[in-house]
Amino acid sequence: MTSHSELVLEKIKVLPSDSGVYQFFNKQGEIIYVGKAKNLSKRVHSYFKANISDGKTRALVKNIADVKFTVVGSELDALLLENNLIKSYRPRYNVLLKDDKTYPWIVVKNEPFPRIFSTRRKIKDGSRYFGPYPNGRVMHTLLQLIRELFTLRTCQLDLSPAKIQQEKYKVCLEYHIGKCKAPCIGQHSQESYQRMIESIELLLHGKTHALSMDLKKQMQEFSENYAFEEAHKIKEILGQIEKYQSKSMIVSPTVQEVDVLTFETDEDLLYFNYLVVREGAIVHTYTSHLELKLSENKTHVFSYVLPQLRSNFESSSKEVLVTEKMDALFPEFHFHCPQIGDKKRLIDLSENNVKHYRLQLKKREMNKVSEHGGLDALIELQQGLNLGVLPNHIECFDNSNLQGTNAVSSCVVFKNGVPSKSDYRHFNVKTVVGPDDFSTMKEVVFRRYHRLISEEQALPDLIIIDGGKGQLSAAMESIEELGISDRVQVFGLAKRMEELFRPNHSKPILLDRRSKGLKLVQHMRDEAHRFGITHHRNKRSKNSFNTELSEIKGIGEKTWTSLLKEFKTIENIKDANREEIAKKIGQAKMRILFDYFESK
Repeated sequence: MTSHSELVLEKIKVLPSDSGVYQFFNKQGEIIYVGKAKNLSKRVHSYFKANISDGKTRALVKNIADVKFTVVGSELDALLLENNLIKSYRPRYNVLLKDDKTYPWIVVKNEPFPRIFSTRRKIKDGSRYFGPYPNGRVMHTLLQLIRELFTLRTCQLDLSPAKIQQEKYKVCLEYHIGKCKAPCIGQHSQESYQRMIESIELLLHGKTHALSMDLKKQMQEFSENYAFEEAHKIKEILGQIEKYQSKSMIVSPTVQEVDVLTFETDEDLLYFNYLVVREGAIVHTYTSHLELKLSENKTHVFSYVLPQLRSNFESSSKEVLVTEKMDALFPEFHFHCPQIGDKKRLIDLSENNVKHYRLQLKKREMNKVSEHGGLDALIELQQGLNLGVLPNHIECFDNSNLQGTNAVSSCVVFKNGVPSKSDYRHFNVKTVVGPDDFSTMKEVVFRRYHRLISEEQALPDLIIIDGGKGQLSAAMESIEELGISDRVQVFGLAKRMEELFRPNHSKPILLDRRSKGLKLVQHMRDEAHRFGITHHRNKRSKNSFNTELSEIKGIGEKTWTSLLKEFKTIENIKDANREEIAKKIGQAKMRILFDYFESK
């Protein structure tokens, strides 16, 4: 297999076997190829075989830096979506390798006694268009079915009432063979013809139930009159309707311009899919996930995610389809929760993509676990660290701070070799002032296990302290103070050489770098760092709005925000003329402010 990033290799390992569309991205995040597949997993894997003879394909594969996919209901739907995405993004390799043709439509012409035919050009003349049809055979079969069912005219004559009254036209062969009722000479009324057009449009919309019931009634009448040949013909037509007129979720003649947004939540993650529908066709599809903060609800998340998505995809639709009503106020559009029909089918399609995306991420995570987790890793870790029991319950600690500010610590928990995210914990440091990692580690370890003991919860089989000898010694002070040093095994992990230190031992333990046990420890360390730094950034962002001025009693947020906006820094405020400050906030608040400065 060609050398590629771990991200690409992980993604193609867990691709589903469903029909869908795949997109290849380069290092700049640009779509370089869009393709369809009856089986996504097999098709995408075929690009990464060792010996690719085609030079263009080799050039394409060489530039692949990321892979994304969208699951659809059938291969036909995949073909439609592929065409829409190619026209929207015009990927480099699709332009070179694929004919950029336009798919045909079926048009009901806006004219007296309308004709019905196929076209590749949509003209705004009041005509009604159905499609597009990527499979020309399906479209022509449908047109043939319509002509067999209905006596439509095929000529290009001007059949306005005035022309018909002039009696200049004569019947043609179509009339003599029973394919046309001769509206050109007034033998087929406008009213009757229009009722026939309405039935055809129901067929084109896919609303075939009423039509099928009428055909079955005709078939029964033919059978009762012993016209078995005619009855069989009707039966074949019914079979054709059922076979070729199944609705496509990718193109809907009843849904013109909407956005679709669905989601699922999993612990602290939200997975979502966004579809943009224009003129009845999906032109953009985007599936991703984001991390939820503890204080955020779904409405809050959508209040900034949805406008950003609409901006990125230049959407101006007035309606957004969702699975549950949102309370957020967006004057430019409204939310709608469809329960039936084409819009509900779009919701189902979007939800299906969310499920597949979530499953893909879970499979990737499980693949990671299989590489550096699971029973094999626990056994190797037990042997490498000479532990008395298999470490089924492991906890890892890490500190985070920036120049001594907003110090936090994190504890991640792995059970049976896999993350137990519901047991993860953040700690806001309470007793330590300044950048003191040792004291911070001592505090959080004490707080963690003092609580477990007081709540009579099980202690871990193994504790990993990220930071080496110094942090390990600090943690052991708390472990010994709690009197549990004989009940837990504690090791410190030094980053530089990935060394594991035991308490009261000068020589470190070096696990084999290919060992699953070491990879599990590294995974825990990285997870603790990720979990801790995320909380630290959130706290730092929140505290960045705080200032010394916010501590002054009698000076509200509006006042000190106004001062900082005007004078930029606290030092500039202190050096400013008092009268100038008074003009800004008033004499009373000015005196409170400078009394505070003088007291410091």
